[in-house]
Amino acid sequence: MTVANANNEVVAIGRRKTARARVRMSPGTGKIVVNGHPVDDYLAREVLVMLANQPFTTTDNTGKYDIRARCDGGGLSGQAGALRLGIARALAQMDTNCRPILRRSGLLTRDAREVERKKYGQPGARKRFQFSKR
Repeated sequence: MTVANANNEVVAIGRRKTARARVRMSPGTGKIVVNGHPVDDYLAREVLVMLANQPFTTTDNTGKYDIRARCDGGGLSGQAGALRLGIARALAQMDTNCRPILRRSGLLTRDAREVERKKYGQPGARKRFQFSKR
C-alpha cells in the first residue's frame, strides 16, 4: 500500500480465491470504476455490488471517495471479494479513524480459503468413486 503523490491517491491490493484487485482511491464523489466499467455493469449482480461497497457503508463514507480498480483472475464473486478487501485497506490508510471499525467488522482480514486440489484416482477433491465389495 502506497500513496501516489500525483493525484493524492492511495493504492492498495486485495485478494480472494485466485482473484486480485489493485485499487486506487482518491477523494471524490463516490464513483467506482472497475476495469474501465462502472461497478454496477462490471459485477452484474446487486449482491456483489453490495459486497464491494461494504467498507463504505460500514464506515459511513459513501460518496466521499472515487475508486479506480483493475481486477483479474478468478470469477466475479472472487473479484468482488478482492475489491472489498482492497477498498477496505485503502480506506484504512486514507482515514486512520476507520481502521478499528473495519477491523471489528472483519473487512481487513484476508479470506484465506482456496480451492482444494483434485487428487488422482478420484473424480474430485473429496468425492470418491462408488465402492463395490463384490
